[in-house]
Amino acid sequence: MTANAPAEGRERFELENSKLLDVDVADGLLAKVGSMVAYEGDVSFTGVSSAEGGLTGFLKEKATSEGTPVMKIEGEGSVYLADQEKRIQLLELGADEGISVNGNDVLAFEERVDYEIGTIGSLGGASAAGLTNVFLSGPGVVAVTTHGDPLVLEPPVSTDPNATVAWSSDLSPSIGANRSLGDMVGQSSDERYQMQFDGNSGFVVVQPYEEAPGQG
Repeated sequence: MTANAPAEGRERFELENSKLLDVDVADGLLAKVGSMVAYEGDVSFTGVSSAEGGLTGFLKEKATSEGTPVMKIEGEGSVYLADQEKRIQLLELGADEGISVNGNDVLAFEERVDYEIGTIGSLGGASAAGLTNVFLSGPGVVAVTTHGDPLVLEPPVSTDPNATVAWSSDLSPSIGANRSLGDMVGQSSDERYQMQFDGNSGFVVVQPYEEAPGQG
């Protein structure tokens, strides 16, 4: 089993494999509740609810419109994080860089990273809870999860909201409906609604999987 022992790296965020992240806890970080699979050292975990002053609306669930708590991790040691065998992507944001990420797909980020919670549009006038997103701005490292290998696209492009993982901060998507697609899949299907990204710069990250609102 020594072949599967943790790698000794020098980076604070180290991928042990594509689905398991090793983070040096020093300087603090925030992580998705339930993502801790193991830890070493003197480490403490504090729940951060969606109460006033906390991560309001973070990982909001469509059914209840309640925010799922995240945890603040502090101390001296290492923590190992994973989320249902989803692949982990590491992004290092510069001081003038930012990214918006679907709330379900945020695994962890350094405490020094600034964050803001928001929602994008609505689906046919319904609650936008399924489109809760987290705007993260650097400097700092962010860990994002995807079902399968992600695809990075340039605008203009339209995407399925349930397959959209993240987009660069210089983009502001809108929600639109494709009537012909709606006629084909049925008016009750969310597939007729798309996120529309316009412009000549930036990027959009999608995954080969439709992640239902509230699903991890």
